[in-house]
Amino acid sequence: MTTLPGGPPLRFPQPSVSGLSQITRSLYISNGAAASDKRLLSRSGITSVVNVSTEVASAPHEDVQYVQVPVADTPTSPLCDFFDPIADHIHAVEARQGRTLLHCVAGVSRSAALCLAYLMKYHAMSLRDAHAWARACRPIIRPNSGFWEQLIRYEFQLSGQNTVRMVSSPLGSIPDVYEEEVRLMIPL
Repeated sequence: MTTLPGGPPLRFPQPSVSGLSQITRSLYISNGAAASDKRLLSRSGITSVVNVSTEVASAPHEDVQYVQVPVADTPTSPLCDFFDPIADHIHAVEARQGRTLLHCVAGVSRSAALCLAYLMKYHAMSLRDAHAWARACRPIIRPNSGFWEQLIRYEFQLSGQNTVRMVSSPLGSIPDVYEEEVRLMIPL
């Protein structure tokens, strides 16, 4: 049994990269293909789907609310414009005993960034802790550098502090949560 900061005790979700990855009792992340699997949505009790892409068309299913976030996966895309509205939406769905699925094309960058914003806002997690939690649930998450910069600003807006900073690396500017990983990848 694990406790998600700002919430009740949870069993630590099992990581998934192909299907739905459960982040909290009411929040899941997936790729676009899994999000269109009606049986998977029904089996998981999904009542709201947030499509964070311009590439994937949602195939609406009855009894499921759909929200479109038309943002490209580029560092200059203003995903931060959706941090509060989508976090508020996820929270409202949870208050109605529903479950939300966030998805983009691969379930790696855009949906992960919105997930981190939600965890910071509604579970009082630091950005570093939100990333560690979400990555334990879905190991392939990796928001692009522009989304990281937006998340860092959002964390400061919410809490007045930053737990993640951007650092220089041989791969360009990266969040310090990936610094060790990059160091191990690049030969000295």
